Amino acid sequence: MKLQQINDEAAKKAFNEKGYLLPEYDREKIKERTAKEPAWVHFGTGNIFRAFPAAVIDDLLNKGEYDKGVIAVEGFDFDIISKAYKPFDDLSLLVTLKSDGNIEKKVVGSVTESLTADFSREDDMARLKEIFCSASLQMVSFTITEKGYSLNGPDGSLSGVVKDDFDNKCFHPKHLMGKMAYLLNERYKAGACPVAMASMDNCSHNGDKLKAAVFAYADKWLEQGLVDEGFVNYLKDESKVTFPLSMIDKITPRPDGNVVEMLKKDGFEDTDIIITDKNTYTAAFVNAEETQYLVVEDKFPNGRPPFDKGGVYFTDRETVDKVEKMKVCTCLNPLHTALAIFGCLLSYDTIWKEMKDEDLSALVREMGYKEGMPVVINPGIIKPEDFIDSVLNKRLVNPFMPDTPQRIACDTSQKLPIRFGETLKAYIAKGESVTKLHYIPVVLAGYLRYLTGVNDEGKDFEQSPDPLLSELSAIMAPYKEFKPATSEALKPILSRKDIFAVDLYEAGLAEKITDIFNEMNEGPGKVREVLHKTVK
Repeated sequence: MKLQQINDEAAKKAFNEKGYLLPEYDREKIKERTAKEPAWVHFGTGNIFRAFPAAVIDDLLNKGEYDKGVIAVEGFDFDIISKAYKPFDDLSLLVTLKSDGNIEKKVVGSVTESLTADFSREDDMARLKEIFCSASLQMVSFTITEKGYSLNGPDGSLSGVVKDDFDNKCFHPKHLMGKMAYLLNERYKAGACPVAMASMDNCSHNGDKLKAAVFAYADKWLEQGLVDEGFVNYLKDESKVTFPLSMIDKITPRPDGNVVEMLKKDGFEDTDIIITDKNTYTAAFVNAEETQYLVVEDKFPNGRPPFDKGGVYFTDRETVDKVEKMKVCTCLNPLHTALAIFGCLLSYDTIWKEMKDEDLSALVREMGYKEGMPVVINPGIIKPEDFIDSVLNKRLVNPFMPDTPQRIACDTSQKLPIRFGETLKAYIAKGESVTKLHYIPVVLAGYLRYLTGVNDEGKDFEQSPDPLLSELSAIMAPYKEFKPATSEALKPILSRKDIFAVDLYEAGLAEKITDIFNEMNEGPGKVREVLHKTVK
């Protein structure tokens, strides 16, 4: 059983006998229609795209409620296209791991074409220009991670790639955001047709980040005389170009070895885990949880595919912002980060195993319900109580989801200001002292303990990638030998608003966090001891 055999009668019978769901539409006709009049092109060909937006459209194709597919484009790791898309005719297998133990296996065929955003591949860029010049194009979407929109390095100055793009004064930019500005300029010159540029990345105000990056290139090119003022005005005209906000939520970990073995037993052969030269882990299949949310600001000047028929919420900007804050600041992301920090310190390899740990389970439950929910943002369209109940009782405890604390611990310094800082700011805005908080200070102290790079057994562990890791670890290095720290010594970290959103000294929490850190850092086993004492 191979993906490219789904139209072979013998293979189709084998797929059906093993419970695999196959496309029920004429894929060749969908390909032809999409190629001729493209409506949706998506940048970022990773797991979340294949498991969620592409799968939603696939469902609509099966139901006969839509008649076009999606064109997938990779702008960073081009090996994904050559190794995980092209060899399988752009098909993928979605393996949904449900919390009740049931497993759904569905071949997703909605991707009709795959390209690279690479000027050295002339055919791909020519095709992208053709797509962007098509009046039929309604939406350009993105799942490229928050870093994909950043034009600056850690010190705030322009990154080397962006500086080169600006200095070269040419229309062959290397940064993906420059390529977006280039392609939008082509659309402008071809008739200035409307289009929505929709980020679906899991970061705050994602559409604004995309807009700022595209505008930075457009403004620079106007200054250099490479584009005319009409192009900049085209981008600014919301009847022509929009950058809607969105909130996306679905856990799609790396391809899992246990899933590979299960598929092999079925006789499915496309199970190789592919590791690209840029260290992307991918495969012809995606393993993912069942729960998913996508809430999008409804600003599509040229129309849009009927995602709403597939369970996607379309609403106003304010509501999207509220949903995003509910999830990121209270109901999911802070709980995930707490589990990531302590999972690394306590040598756990999966989130669901952490949730069987009474101390860790109690920590995130108490923190979520007692410290997050009192200041939660209620978006109206999704109840915060229902959302957090699902997270704690269905999603994080799912024993079939192979998500790891090490994956979630990536870029923790960039996540803390939103995941915890916004809650601290909410209490301060209400005139309430944050010193009364019990669980959040323990997590922040745990982060300091994490930065020492020594686990609760007293052994070094590999910390996850983070742009500030070397800087912050150097500050915490003197405490690797279980030495106490003074509040003053930790000031280079605890005073930083870019990490915690507030100056923890001004907020009155620095001393408390320092004391908890020192307790955790008295010796092996002390992290566990503090956790147990915290939740008992």
